[in-house]
Amino acid sequence: MNALFRPVDIAPLVFFRVVFGVLGFADVIGIWIYHHLYQGNFDPAGFQFKYMGFEWVPVMPEPFMSLLFLITAAASIFILLGKSYRSSTLVFAIGFTWIFLLEKAVYLNHRYLFCWISWVMVFLPANRQWSFDVVRKPSLESDTIQGWCLWVLPFLMGVVYFYGGIAKINSDWLRGMPLDLWLKEAEDMPVLGTIWKLEMTPPIMAWAGLLLDLMAPFFLLFTRKRKWVFGLILFFHLINFLIFSIGIFPWLSISLSLLFFPPSKFRRWFSRLMQRFKKLRPLELWWSRLRPNSTSSSPVTPPAYPRWLVLSLLFPLILIHLFVPLRHHLLSDDVTWTEKGHRYSWRMLLRSKRGSGTFTVANLDTGEITIVRPSEYLSGRQSRKAITRPDMIWQFAGHLEEIWKAKGEENVAVFADLKVRLNGRRAQQFTNSRIDLTKEDWHHFGAEKWILPFERE
Repeated sequence: MNALFRPVDIAPLVFFRVVFGVLGFADVIGIWIYHHLYQGNFDPAGFQFKYMGFEWVPVMPEPFMSLLFLITAAASIFILLGKSYRSSTLVFAIGFTWIFLLEKAVYLNHRYLFCWISWVMVFLPANRQWSFDVVRKPSLESDTIQGWCLWVLPFLMGVVYFYGGIAKINSDWLRGMPLDLWLKEAEDMPVLGTIWKLEMTPPIMAWAGLLLDLMAPFFLLFTRKRKWVFGLILFFHLINFLIFSIGIFPWLSISLSLLFFPPSKFRRWFSRLMQRFKKLRPLELWWSRLRPNSTSSSPVTPPAYPRWLVLSLLFPLILIHLFVPLRHHLLSDDVTWTEKGHRYSWRMLLRSKRGSGTFTVANLDTGEITIVRPSEYLSGRQSRKAITRPDMIWQFAGHLEEIWKAKGEENVAVFADLKVRLNGRRAQQFTNSRIDLTKEDWHHFGAEKWILPFERE
């Protein structure tokens, strides 16, 4: 326990602060341009698939919605520079979490992880070196921080690796599915495309990914194995970057994996970087001139939080990340089919689901029937997700009921007639088209009778 509060070199945390700022800016601007301005997923005139329990999070009209994105992006730049760090991290955490909670259809694992990290960063003294806060107030500077400040970040990454590996222990993944489907889509890639065409490539990549995920968090802790495992991690994430559209996740994973290395390594790497790339030398000189009288004058190893407070925050954080990914084991249904327990569980790239079908809205008073295609009311990404994710099917049915009631038709029923192909199998009937979804409640830890069972071939 005492190791959590021993002084360690601050250099890795400063490194991650810079990376966090760059990646945060890139992701926020990417979401703003693509999902908001282009796709219209955050249009208040449209419909958003909110996370259950967070329906109260508001979508704002323009220009306020874009202003939220721009303020959050600006906060990431301030974090990178270490300027007004405490307030900048708080603004970024609120803004990024707000954006994340607005639309379930754009969920990505790295955004969920980034939400957690953004709130953790609020409490970390990452501005105590190489920051404009230190320029403004030299007494903030410190060469060391408490050990838990470095431990908590690689812990989060270790959870991602390990649970990602456990999730891969299933029959589909071990036979190379759905990797086989995605590699076929990348066969026209120069040079590597010929490798993707080989029949042995998907199962080899699948087994390699599984073993690496399971071993990575543990072997990264061993000095003799660390650099070799990191080399494999680097190769693994670069391949993922080339094949899949997963945004900043490879770079976030690589940077978090680096935090497993001893803190003293970071100063050596920085020194070698300056020696190798002479053009960076003026940057170091400029920084020295900016703060000529600076000394490491912090009287205590930051942050000076009471031990009871640190432990009371770390303990629930650990429990949440250890047990939330296991919640689908409380259910008898196949999580890949029903999606219950899929999010927040690091079940990454495990299923390819293609759906088709329609919704039917019936006026029970007049007998009038209306066939609805999700694309008539939703964006492209929303409509694709809304026919393969049961919770979104249920939410969309409720949305259709509200639309019809707004027309003055109070007594309506909504039925879903949907088929889904899972990991290249034949299309199977996904929903019971005779059950009125407006009369059904959502059961977080129970089965939905309108979801038909998966027939494994």
